[in-house]
Amino acid sequence: MDNQNNLLKARREKAKILAESGVKLFSNTFKMPQPIKEILPRGETLAPESHEQEGGNYRVAGRIMSMRKFGKAAFFHIQDESGRIQIYAKRDLLGDETFKQFKKWDVGDIVGIVGKLFKTKTGELSIEAAGLQMITKSLRPLPEKFHGLTDVETRYRQRYVDLIVNPEVRDTFRKRVEIIRLIREFFSNRSFLEVETPMMQPVPGGATAKPFKTHHNALGLDLFLRIAPELYLKRLLVGGFERVFEINRNFRNEGLSTRHNPEFTMLEFYQAYATYHDLMDLTEELISWIASEVTGSMEISYQGSTVNLSPPWQRYTMEEALIEVAGIDPEILADDTKIMAITKEKGIELQPEAGPGKAKTELFEMLVEEKLINPTFITSYPTEVSPLARRNEEDPNVTDRFELFITGREIANAFSELNDPADQYERFIKQINERGDDEEIHPELDYDYVRALEYGMPSAAGEGIGIDRLVMLLTDSPSIRDVILFPHLKPETVEPVRKNKKKKSNKKPEIRP
Repeated sequence: MDNQNNLLKARREKAKILAESGVKLFSNTFKMPQPIKEILPRGETLAPESHEQEGGNYRVAGRIMSMRKFGKAAFFHIQDESGRIQIYAKRDLLGDETFKQFKKWDVGDIVGIVGKLFKTKTGELSIEAAGLQMITKSLRPLPEKFHGLTDVETRYRQRYVDLIVNPEVRDTFRKRVEIIRLIREFFSNRSFLEVETPMMQPVPGGATAKPFKTHHNALGLDLFLRIAPELYLKRLLVGGFERVFEINRNFRNEGLSTRHNPEFTMLEFYQAYATYHDLMDLTEELISWIASEVTGSMEISYQGSTVNLSPPWQRYTMEEALIEVAGIDPEILADDTKIMAITKEKGIELQPEAGPGKAKTELFEMLVEEKLINPTFITSYPTEVSPLARRNEEDPNVTDRFELFITGREIANAFSELNDPADQYERFIKQINERGDDEEIHPELDYDYVRALEYGMPSAAGEGIGIDRLVMLLTDSPSIRDVILFPHLKPETVEPVRKNKKKKSNKKPEIRP
């Protein structure tokens, strides 16, 4: 800690000396630098120890990432968003005063350079500086070169430093942007309309989760940050839009883990006159295409496991998965009493009102999920755990629903939509009764959504895909915090700012006419 304080003190001293000599530490006059990546190809044909003969000076700007100072010269590397290049600074070319100021520059400073391309003896493309300018003085040192920023919590908390010093982190977030761009392209090419629905809702719906609560003063109304956009997107199906999608931020007031962040990004899409079978085909096409575009392959590595994303993907009903993967006897699954007993044997605690459908789902999550490494669709979820999904016409105990699992994680959830308003109303009521007085979940019923269904919603299927988890998969990232720029963390312990209290005076104020 003392060493860190000494470094900070030294930086501030250098900044003070530079400022006193007339250097602007935070200038805004270096305009229109050229991206480094556009300059690099122009020097490929240069021979070692030769300069580019044609053209004028290049203008580049970036952060100093390394520095080697000698008596009358120095080499340093700067980095901009597009790449990195070496700069050669020589006193004879820059002049005594400029070079004297330059020698007080530090790694981390953001600077501008004007100069010509040349290659060193070792063949490294460089710019010989004819002019130097301080743009932003860095008052804090970057992490030490060979150890870098390795503490995980510090990396997440100081993402700005993480991005500076870890190029693989920048690459992850570039891929995230590309994945979202490809999602938009995929759906736009299939005549889906991108829409926006409310992020503050009077009734949180579309999923079972504890919402964040706020209050609108002018309306005198409590509102909730959405836990899902589902019910609003389906209102649009009622209104006549037949293919809609939204890339949205959802908020759930729940725990933190490597898979969960209170604020996260989802893709949700709905298609009229489609079934969940249609969406399985669409999902295979979407994810395999994005993987091919982003990684260049249908076979990827995730945390040491090889994952084959080539369609067609494995499809099991939930009961088939319990039999094939977990090894449960089919006779047990066919007997409600036995399935409840084996659930208890496994140490799974169920609420008193929970039935065999809930028991099977809990067994699946315990015994099957983590074993599904290659893409696997699980279908026929119990109606008991699927309040918004359409009942299967042949077996009303299950729904026309699937979840997609890859590397043991749920990536997508979809179903043929329930559009019978009476059935929907009954399921809402049942869901509320099962919650009881549970303060973790808001129990209001969305009467307006039931009213919308009474106007008639076409048969449809809808799906949600966790974008954060998809990015984790395609960037080989172990934690959701690795793919969210600013994940939520417990606050740092900092010294509180104390206000200067004015001393009270016994002197009476002077009264003037």
